[in-house]
Amino acid sequence: LTDCYAAAPNCSPARTGLMTGRTPYRVGVYNWIPFLSPIHVRESEVTVATLLQDAGYDTCHVGKWHLNGWFNLPGQPQPGDHGFSHWFSTQNNALPNHRNPYNFVRNGIPVGPLEGYASHLVTDEAIAWLKEGRNQEKPFFLYCCYHEPHEPIATDPNFADLYDGHPSRKAHHGNISQMDAAFGRLMGALDHLNLRENTIVLFTSDNGPALTNRHPWGSTGPLRMHKGHLYEGGIRVPGIVRWPGVTKPGSESNTPACGVDVLPTCCELAGVDVPADRTLDGTSLVPLFQGKALERDKPLYWQFNYARSWPKVCIRDGDWKLLANLDPDDQGNLTDITDEQIEQLKTAKLAEFELYNLREDIGEENNRVESDPEVLTRLRKKLESLYVEVQEEGPRWPNWDWPRYEGKRIIWPDYPIPKNE
Repeated sequence: LTDCYAAAPNCSPARTGLMTGRTPYRVGVYNWIPFLSPIHVRESEVTVATLLQDAGYDTCHVGKWHLNGWFNLPGQPQPGDHGFSHWFSTQNNALPNHRNPYNFVRNGIPVGPLEGYASHLVTDEAIAWLKEGRNQEKPFFLYCCYHEPHEPIATDPNFADLYDGHPSRKAHHGNISQMDAAFGRLMGALDHLNLRENTIVLFTSDNGPALTNRHPWGSTGPLRMHKGHLYEGGIRVPGIVRWPGVTKPGSESNTPACGVDVLPTCCELAGVDVPADRTLDGTSLVPLFQGKALERDKPLYWQFNYARSWPKVCIRDGDWKLLANLDPDDQGNLTDITDEQIEQLKTAKLAEFELYNLREDIGEENNRVESDPEVLTRLRKKLESLYVEVQEEGPRWPNWDWPRYEGKRIIWPDYPIPKNE
């Protein structure tokens, strides 16, 4: 899927969209969720795991969860409350880094210090569940979320040494290879367990690459910007599908697909009705996988008030993408919408539009606002209509202070920060 998108340009909201089929603003996950934050995917939301579990599937989550702040604590739903019969999870990142993490929890019980690297520990758990942990009489849904290559990075030297250059470059690129090898082991297990022919695999990401001080090596190629932006570099992500006997190996599709499409897609595959009591923003991708045309009843929509560049809202409709800022723009980078911020934000109008034809201009360099006024008018009506609708549904959260506990538990690599190499 060459035009595959995350539901948001960073982790928690992107995963929220994937799990619920709803743009994360509707759900109230406006930004990444720190440990001990009151923000969470509320129990009133219906996840794809819950729908499949209710339909007779055995379900498992392994790896990074990041859909609540009070992880494994009373007061907020945990993975088991959102449809996973087995879970081996962390709230956010593997700590103190990817090597020998100590913060995994299995079905509500802290596991304690582990030996190994996070991605392979996650794969080990997934394979063990496939072999022995699941109900062999049921179909299964496995949601496997690797931590690599998110900081704090720790890379097996066997993978770091595949690359040359600065030690942080070797660690960053090797970290991706580390994850790739772990995913390859999981795919191999499907073959070994004779599950390949009856299993659909979707591989994707929750945002574009991050360019950090310690590891400024992620590349978006021709795409504009990176993680944290609503330009293509922040939200366009890998999308790979394997459906034996249906998808053709090596084939490509440039039809837009998004994380919010996962829930309706899985529901159609399983013969499950999607929730009828709430607005969904995704569309089943099954026709696309079958080589047919995909029809959407509304454009793909993003709203991210923490965007690191000015556009905070955008839609993609066919080949066209329309972005807008909020007016007045004195909101700055609002993160989680609290009682103090909600009125200011919910009365903000859209302004400063940018229009791009992505088929002709993948790098979003040629703003077509003035040259294509008819397209602008048509898309602006769609964007403003969705904006008003989504704004109304986004919930309030209580005022809270960002806790900083996690940073005290991180062990950073001992190599120097690169200097503009």
